[in-house]
Amino acid sequence: MIGEDHALLRDGLQRILTAHDIEVVAAVDNAPSLVRALREHRPDVAVVDVRLPPTLTDEGLRVAIDARRETPGLPVLVLSQYVESLYARELLEGGDGSVGYLLKDRVSDVGAFVSAVRQVAAGGTVLDPEVVRHLIARRPEGSPVDRLTDREREVLALMAEGRSNAAIAAALFVTEKAISKHTNAIFAKLDLPVSADDNRRVLAVLAYLGG
Repeated sequence: MIGEDHALLRDGLQRILTAHDIEVVAAVDNAPSLVRALREHRPDVAVVDVRLPPTLTDEGLRVAIDARRETPGLPVLVLSQYVESLYARELLEGGDGSVGYLLKDRVSDVGAFVSAVRQVAAGGTVLDPEVVRHLIARRPEGSPVDRLTDREREVLALMAEGRSNAAIAAALFVTEKAISKHTNAIFAKLDLPVSADDNRRVLAVLAYLGG
């Protein structure tokens, strides 16, 4: 389902998703309607603008966060006009995955946008590359991430963008086995043991972003 107050963008999102065989069960333009629609439809994924009426501040984000508290793991892809680091951290802090944060400009890359929607729906985490760069620049010194090698940081940066091990391997021109090795080293250096309760990729991304 879609929560977007601009009629043209809302219609465009609906057309894009429908054209790629993704059913849109509801498309609303304000926060109260979004709350009702999320409870009624329990969608496989919600695409939500950070700012929605009535005040056009952060209602969309707040509704999404509250909905994820009510339904843990509810997949939500948030769209924003600008990079808001606090919003990205708030979405990620639960460590459950199934979240995304993209700048609205990325919607023009239809393939990447649809891929992001599918990744979030499947339990993945997708962050806009600009959001990643912005958050890294503000990461405090002395972070556990400082233990990582340059290559491990490259892998983690691509992981933050929601890429799979296969996609990371292709981007770095190495084997998927090498990426698996780097990923395991990242988890070890960030003190992220195997756990049935936490998504280690999400927690690693949070550490990378200074969360």
